[in-house]
Amino acid sequence: MKGVSGKEQLKTKTQEQVELQRQELLELSKKIYANPEVGFEEKKAVTWLTDYLEQKGFYIERGICSLPTSFRATFGQGKPVTALIAEYDALPDIGHACGHNIIAVSSIGAAVASKFVVKELGGTIQVLGTPGEEILGGKITMVESGAFNKVDVAMLVHPGTHNMVTTQALACISLEVEFLGKAAHAAACPEQGINALEAMILSFNAINFLRQHILERARIHGIITHGGEAANIVPAHSAAHFLIRAQNISYLEELKGKVLNCFKAAALATGCGLKYHWGEKVYAPMNSNLTLARLFGYNLELLGRQVEPFQPRFGFGSTDMGNVSQVVPSLHPTIAIASTEISTHSQEFAQAAISEDGNKGLLDAAKALSMTIVDLLCEPDVLAEVKKEFHCQQS
Repeated sequence: MKGVSGKEQLKTKTQEQVELQRQELLELSKKIYANPEVGFEEKKAVTWLTDYLEQKGFYIERGICSLPTSFRATFGQGKPVTALIAEYDALPDIGHACGHNIIAVSSIGAAVASKFVVKELGGTIQVLGTPGEEILGGKITMVESGAFNKVDVAMLVHPGTHNMVTTQALACISLEVEFLGKAAHAAACPEQGINALEAMILSFNAINFLRQHILERARIHGIITHGGEAANIVPAHSAAHFLIRAQNISYLEELKGKVLNCFKAAALATGCGLKYHWGEKVYAPMNSNLTLARLFGYNLELLGRQVEPFQPRFGFGSTDMGNVSQVVPSLHPTIAIASTEISTHSQEFAQAAISEDGNKGLLDAAKALSMTIVDLLCEPDVLAEVKKEFHCQQS
């Protein structure tokens, strides 16, 4: 165990190690940003990330858990095993509007900066490359495949509009819906048709009426992905993609039945056939480890950032990091790179992800992560507290 002064010296050195990588990290972030790849198609990003880590002395395993664009990079040996999580998938059309270029590169920067700590104090640093966070739930597959079985702590830093060490994430499941009607000439003989688009519109209206009677933080939202072929044809087919979210899995199950009834009622009212398919992956709510959060928050403040408590008005979504947090003590803070008027998943946030503030957020995230690793390796009692809290939350 290092003394207080020794620990602070190690923290200072990890910051210096991040700064030594500054140009390489920012160039890597820029390349990933300029070449956005959607979930499970992140071939370029994975190549660049693993090549960098391999050059820095990490042992690379590509395509773990039967996911071609996943990876595990390892340095050191023995316990504890600290996993830094890399996300690198982009959103369709608007690219890295969730800032996954920052998540990936800050994790690998922290991992490389922590090598000397592992050499001195022991333990293992892993970078786990987790594809398809947006909608596809790559981490869910990796959890189910045992990728986190030997991990003691898992951490990542998500860019946002606030510096927060804890966050809430909703349980989430997707729903694909189709209505099957009957085509007819919309002007000459509409009475011969069965309008699948009207069934879908009726479903949206029913869901809007339902919102008054669901818990405050539950969410139901969707888009029509097919609404017909031409305005003069009664649509014989319509399709939509929905996401249903709730604060916990039990209420999510209850909400699923209520949502499905909206579609069943629309099918009955219009005479359409109904086909639906629930997503196979359920995003779990986030189980934030407060001990880890406290450590990370202290380190973030050492870097000159003011940490804010999480408030529901800041908004919250869903992440497959929630599934990781159910099996291992986890940290999922946010670091501010944009003003509070800007929303993630927007073009404005995409621009922030490659801005000067975005670059500073990336480097600060890498520094705070590596400093937190110092805390965990220098003080076994702290790591024991992290694990005790996790087990208490599970019981």
